[in-house]
Amino acid sequence: MKNSKLSRRTLLRGLGALMALPVLEQMQPSMARAAGPGAAPRRLAVFYVPCGIFMPNWTPKGTGRAWTLSPTLQPLAPVKDDVLVLSGLSHEPGRSEHSGNHASGTGAFLSCAKVHYTDDVAEVRAGVSMDQIAASALRSQTRLPSLELGNDGGDGTGACDDNYSCAYARNISWAGPTSPQAKETNPRAVFDRLFAGFDPDATRAQVERRKAYEQSILDFVSEDARALKQRLGARDKRKLDEYFTSVRELELRVATLDQQSMVCAKGPRPEQTEDVREKTKVMCDLMVLAFQCDLTRVATFMLGNGRSDRVYDFLGLTSGHHRYSHHQNDAENHAALAKIDRWEMEQFSYLLQRMKSVQEGEATLLDNSLVYFGSELADGNSHGHRDMPVVLAGRGGGAVTPGRHVRYTGEPIANLFISMLDSVGVGVSRFGDDGTGPLPLLKE
Repeated sequence: MKNSKLSRRTLLRGLGALMALPVLEQMQPSMARAAGPGAAPRRLAVFYVPCGIFMPNWTPKGTGRAWTLSPTLQPLAPVKDDVLVLSGLSHEPGRSEHSGNHASGTGAFLSCAKVHYTDDVAEVRAGVSMDQIAASALRSQTRLPSLELGNDGGDGTGACDDNYSCAYARNISWAGPTSPQAKETNPRAVFDRLFAGFDPDATRAQVERRKAYEQSILDFVSEDARALKQRLGARDKRKLDEYFTSVRELELRVATLDQQSMVCAKGPRPEQTEDVREKTKVMCDLMVLAFQCDLTRVATFMLGNGRSDRVYDFLGLTSGHHRYSHHQNDAENHAALAKIDRWEMEQFSYLLQRMKSVQEGEATLLDNSLVYFGSELADGNSHGHRDMPVVLAGRGGGAVTPGRHVRYTGEPIANLFISMLDSVGVGVSRFGDDGTGPLPLLKE
């Protein structure tokens, strides 16, 4: 049985629980048929940060392969050969004719289509985002069409920036002009959605018994896991053990976050009860596991909502991010922004390193993905939408040649999104308000 082929949709079952599996070598033939001849699955991920970037500390020196990491980009050193820094791209659809550039830029972040401004903030209209175009085309390939995650909650009611709807500032993923894809901000809910779904064939007694025990999902599928291992070769067994370890470690971390939140809730309701440092890493781990299991091929993560004024006290800062972003060329504000930007890049680097650690045949999960890093603005003080801070990580299965710094002269980010969609087999000739074709120079 060791050499028998497995379907990529194989699940472990036990006591009313279902658990997805990582991509195993014995699944490769069926996965290749789904993704194309000889191909592993291709994924798209988005990592959004709010309030722009302090650009003097961002832009690298040198171009092509002869480039050096800037102070803000230093955390990317372990994955320098896996990233493309793209300078000079514009995002003009995000520009507002009013004063709400954070909301307008965030609402248009992935659609490259100008959002609707009106005196009635309940009247929302935006463009369909790049991730949702991919999700719609790939939805038959995975259990979840897409995964939308974030650190900060909040609904879409009211005005969040000038008279722009909060729906624009709090969402980057849009399935339709009036349909933002609400992000999940509870790590435990994300984990349950991905890995702890209930078996529809389970009996009521099995479900109740499972609820009665505070055990790992691994305990409930252990019998099925033992049977599966008898069918696997040595490399797949090792990969399965590594996957089980990752799931268990993540379970414990999610449970710790949940317990901390409950303890805080016993007193007066706090304004903020979660540690953004740990929560961000857990969300990154959840994205990696979702890709690793081929539960979805499209994911977005918002480190904060548009115009976030989070106080990064653990960085020794006492004011909010948005206030610092209006730096007025003050040296102290520049120094504060440099700390925030570098910390954000450390989180992005963590995600990329986790993706690079997952082997998929001769390549890695990162090799088979494209991961877009960006913000709604360039400089937060001037509310600029030209020369945006953009990093594209991964190889997209060969669609991109990373390890370089490429300078453009005002080409729209929409053209980059056309190229990213093409990497997952979704062909579009135009995109958003200003996308006219694939972005050149992504591949040597």
